Amino acid sequence: SRSPNKKLLWINSSSSEMSGPLFSEKIINKNDNDLTLNFSKIGEKPLGQEIFVHGFVKDENGNNLKNVLIEIWQANAGGKYKHQNDPSNIKLDENFGGCGRFITSSDGYYIFKTIEPGAYPYPNRGTEWRPRHIHFSLFGSMFLQRLITQMYFPNEPNNASDPMALLMGDSFDRNLGKPYETKIPEVDRGYDFDIVVGGKNATFFE
Repeated sequence: SRSPNKKLLWINSSSSEMSGPLFSEKIINKNDNDLTLNFSKIGEKPLGQEIFVHGFVKDENGNNLKNVLIEIWQANAGGKYKHQNDPSNIKLDENFGGCGRFITSSDGYYIFKTIEPGAYPYPNRGTEWRPRHIHFSLFGSMFLQRLITQMYFPNEPNNASDPMALLMGDSFDRNLGKPYETKIPEVDRGYDFDIVVGGKNATFFE
């Protein structure tokens, strides 16, 4: 058995940890979770298919976790990140910053409005492509408590060869968004993505 056979050790928090931020809705601005608006110029929308991504953050026992700060970042519809280390020649979308944040509600719920990101080539192993994905960062009660994961899109041709997906192995399906139709004209597509922290059915974290 790989289960612990000794009592857990409690590690006291340092003074810097204790004085770290307590996350609340006060730090969230109106459009922080709407990536179609939060970096737009004069109210113009970015290029791409608008989508919702939402779900619940839960612990290993299925309890919903409130006040979890979630930050996401992603490429634009053409597969370009708004980051100085992205060397590709793909054009940036001036109306898309590619990042947003939200604090889970009392029942652990979160929601983002964004666009479907594009796949992009990466130089690590020649001319391979990374499939479409969205990065998620989850904070606990302070900045030092942080987990990072990715949501993948189903039926992507590059999912099977993606290095991160290969690391996930049989748990890859836990990191797939589940598509549904919203019946909203401008945002007719959405993805459910529940995030489980801990336990045998945990979401895969980097």
